[in-house]
Amino acid sequence: MPEIVIDPRSHDLGGGFEVQRTLPFRKRRMVGPFIFFDRMGPHDLSAPVPRVLDVRPHPHIGLSTVTYLFDGQITHRDNLGVEQIIRPGDLNWMTAGRGIAHSERFDGMREQGGRIDGVQAWVALPESHEEDAPTFNHYGVDELPTFTDTGVVGRLIAGRAFNLESSATTHSPLFYVDATLQPQASLAVPPGYPERAVYVASGSVNIEGITYPKGQMVVFTSGAAPAIKALELSRVMLLGGEPLGPRHIWWNFVSSRKERIEQAKADWEAGRIPLPQLDDQEFVPLPSV
Repeated sequence: MPEIVIDPRSHDLGGGFEVQRTLPFRKRRMVGPFIFFDRMGPHDLSAPVPRVLDVRPHPHIGLSTVTYLFDGQITHRDNLGVEQIIRPGDLNWMTAGRGIAHSERFDGMREQGGRIDGVQAWVALPESHEEDAPTFNHYGVDELPTFTDTGVVGRLIAGRAFNLESSATTHSPLFYVDATLQPQASLAVPPGYPERAVYVASGSVNIEGITYPKGQMVVFTSGAAPAIKALELSRVMLLGGEPLGPRHIWWNFVSSRKERIEQAKADWEAGRIPLPQLDDQEFVPLPSV
């Protein structure tokens, strides 16, 4: 049986762009190293897409942002000098380490509008990597391994699962999978990890006799590999891995040490985390609360 079922909560990123957040949750802060999980949509954006919906330059420490789209297009810019368009099925893996700033904008959809949908997850870094130099890696849709089974098509976004290994650079044992199931098709939750979860991105599924609708995250600990059975055409995200121990999270900062969070606040307010060179005319100020 599941350890816990998490319902999504609506959260406004600013300017009216709402996401559905499942992690962190007060009764389950993390699943393996995954400390943050936001569903971005689906939203149908009317043209021209207003800039107020963009995510302006903002900082991170102590984590990797993992951006994966189902629909639409986002342009990433960071203070390493990277400018990268992300499209459906691509993976953007940005490791903040000791500090990075980036923006996420709808430049490619500005004039024509369209549907935006996807997930941004954050993966906490082991203590030994929290102060690493920041890095950015992009993996195109054709670079990520895929698998099929009866009525199932899946992609391994990161880590190891289903006898596959993703080329994405990670810092601790984990898995992250995108799978589409035809009605009545089944897929087992990968075994071998202490903490695992299933997020129902669309449709509805049955796990051990219980039905879970779109938007819910079902969390399991180590043990058996329960089967996910699709009750209709469904898409699920599977995630989990080895836990890293407690983490502090405040705004966009994650750390094993409270004092490091305070330092990051001061660094952003003082301008010690540079803005992206290709997007340095505005930024998100440090929240007052």
